[in-house]
Amino acid sequence: MKKTLLATALALCATSTAFAAEPEPDYTFTGNAGLFSDYRFRGFSQTNLKPAFQGGFDFAHKSGFYLGNWNSNVASELYSGGNLEMDFYGGYKFKYGDFAFDVGGLYYYYPGSKLNGDTIDNFELYGAVGWGPFTLKYSHGMTDFFGTPDSKNNYYLDLGAAFDLGDGWGANAHVGYQKLKNDPAGLDHYVDYKAGVTKDLNGWILGLSLVTTSKKDWVITNKGKNAGRFGAVFSVSKAF
Repeated sequence: MKKTLLATALALCATSTAFAAEPEPDYTFTGNAGLFSDYRFRGFSQTNLKPAFQGGFDFAHKSGFYLGNWNSNVASELYSGGNLEMDFYGGYKFKYGDFAFDVGGLYYYYPGSKLNGDTIDNFELYGAVGWGPFTLKYSHGMTDFFGTPDSKNNYYLDLGAAFDLGDGWGANAHVGYQKLKNDPAGLDHYVDYKAGVTKDLNGWILGLSLVTTSKKDWVITNKGKNAGRFGAVFSVSKAF
């Protein structure tokens, strides 16, 4: 009798454990959206220092492969009539020991833009390695840099860090180095910097970032201001 009761109890425990440990899904599909006081790409404003609405979708398979799309409004003066940036990317993520790796490609597209008769676009291959809160990423330009003639094989090196401070607070920092070829403005390289904090409020992420560059006047806004100047970017975003 005791053996029967014990066996029954063990069976119930095993059943409960089986129900509690749900299997990993084959794939996930997520989205994100946010409002930002400025859209800074590698340190430079893409919206004439004005607000941007951004959002996208991500598909990830448990094997490590993923695909995604991300979008933002941009200044039509900067992109020759185009006022929308559409990014399409895909790659593969995997881990080895304490390190996380990510390799893939990213295509930037600006519908409605025209530069020398062609739509402005850009394509990069990238590779990243993460360890703890730190990530180092290398992006290599396979096309001319956003329509800049004879600028293939440009590259961008990005070192970032993100820290969980507890109670919904986070801190992040970033430094990036952009190397260009044959730039008509005479700029062959620059450095951009960012430091910020975030707060999670029931799934809504509030953010504040301080951004600047070493070549603040490489891009000029339509009001004659330096697009790479020191500034603060406020944001509210949510993943779903």
